[in-house]
Amino acid sequence: MVKPAEIIRFQDRWGRTPEVASLGSEFAFPQTSGPRRVIGEAVASGLGPERLAGILRESANGYSRAYLTLAEEMEERYLHYASQLQTRRLAIEGIPVSIEHDDKVPKKIVDAVNELVDGAAFDEMAGSLPDAIGKGYSAVEMIWEYQNRVLKPVEYKWRDQRFFQFDEATQTELRLADMADPRNGLALPAAKFITHMPRSKMGLPIRRGMARPAAWAFLIQSFALKDWASFAEIYGVPLRVGKYHSAASEGDKRTLLQAVRMIANDAAAIIPIGMELEFQKVEGQHGAAVFGELIDYVDKQVSKLVCGQTMTSDDGGSLAQAKVHDDVRMDILKADGKQQGQTVTRDLIIPFVVMNFGPQEVYPRAEYAVAEPEDIKALTGAVSVLVPLGLKVSQREMRERVGLSEPQDDEELLGAPTAKDDRTKPPKPGEKTPDPANDDTGKAPIAASAPAGHVAGCRCGGCLATLAAAPGASGVRDVEALAAEALAEWEDVTDPILSPLRSIMAKAKTYDQVLEMLSAEGPDTRALRERLAELTATARGIGDVEDA
Repeated sequence: MVKPAEIIRFQDRWGRTPEVASLGSEFAFPQTSGPRRVIGEAVASGLGPERLAGILRESANGYSRAYLTLAEEMEERYLHYASQLQTRRLAIEGIPVSIEHDDKVPKKIVDAVNELVDGAAFDEMAGSLPDAIGKGYSAVEMIWEYQNRVLKPVEYKWRDQRFFQFDEATQTELRLADMADPRNGLALPAAKFITHMPRSKMGLPIRRGMARPAAWAFLIQSFALKDWASFAEIYGVPLRVGKYHSAASEGDKRTLLQAVRMIANDAAAIIPIGMELEFQKVEGQHGAAVFGELIDYVDKQVSKLVCGQTMTSDDGGSLAQAKVHDDVRMDILKADGKQQGQTVTRDLIIPFVVMNFGPQEVYPRAEYAVAEPEDIKALTGAVSVLVPLGLKVSQREMRERVGLSEPQDDEELLGAPTAKDDRTKPPKPGEKTPDPANDDTGKAPIAASAPAGHVAGCRCGGCLATLAAAPGASGVRDVEALAAEALAEWEDVTDPILSPLRSIMAKAKTYDQVLEMLSAEGPDTRALRERLAELTATARGIGDVEDA
């Protein structure tokens, strides 16, 4: 039981405040009789179109017990619907919950909430909430206790949807079914229930469940399977025809009929001489073409209804097709995760924080973030090209998108390979300049060493010789760096060309005038020519060094 201590009061979305006496005890417990019994009900056997229409009509009018019983039976009898519903439910259950928060939320509250959602009890509770996808809503009762001076749920009890009903006036407020008020039920205590109602469609919560539209598919496939079984029973074994003479006695006829009937199971019989048995072959009877295609069509519609696609469940198909259909399923999964996170935040985290730490300006929130498939090769390729051009990229974001964690201080780190003797760097002040004549690489020196004071990126003869002497030096990498350096200075060489051209375009009225003015006062291309010549010569030198 909850200790009789002062609890900070708050109002839930229905305007109710939690009561100490109700937090530690069960409220929606099952009964052996009455509206909260759990055994002795079935509606699927002998279900027909008129009865199904009546069940759906009753549920829309507030009497949903028969509909919820049918929804439960459908998951046991309609295998394809159960499979698709399980696929969608388990997809949500497989997403780990994370607690997101703003900087305004105190750290002690964030730590307490993280501890609240860490454990098998919470995971089992969260796994029961997606049951609302099929039935329209799911309810879990919380049993609160003080532990380590913190009031929190110590037990989560999933409750059968048939234990509840919606209020008579709006059909939106979930209430406990009870004989004390059969029409309106009992109000649920504040901070006692986590009620999840997915918004798969707009309208009354009881009409949002997948079981409602899937019920007609269940009825059609039930009839189709029954007719297909009858068809197989009649035409699966060839028709046996026994022929007797006109002079045959009644005993002979009975013997022949018994023999014909026995062949169906025993495949053996004896008949008197003079009698004849003939097996009639039935042509053109293909049950799969009629009943099988009907069931296949209905199953595909159920796949679209529950998972939003049929590719991964039925058809297979190409990789490109599967990627398109996976994107559709990703949208559904994101919406399911977002809505479940909102439910957990509203019905669990906010009451927990308020009752233990008081009302807050902002609260931590539960999120079920769906990681989208990432083309790692395309991402890293684009970043490796754009970063040398000046693009700034966050290491944290790249780790998250690639799926790598932050390295620990004592871990061995991967890194780019480095040369033992890097001669591409300029010498420090006072440091002796390397002498290429004494190089131990075995290659003849190409030019004198780089003069002291030269900076990285210098392309004089001495620096090129040093570059050539460096073990593992890459000419391709140096040319790319040279191109990046040249692109950074494009305005200096293009302005003498573009500025006169802009002036001419502003003054000229016709195309002929443009040509005439260009011939008289053409753009100055000297800077561009000189720069291209310099870069070309340097790139050629790098290539010669690599070939040496």
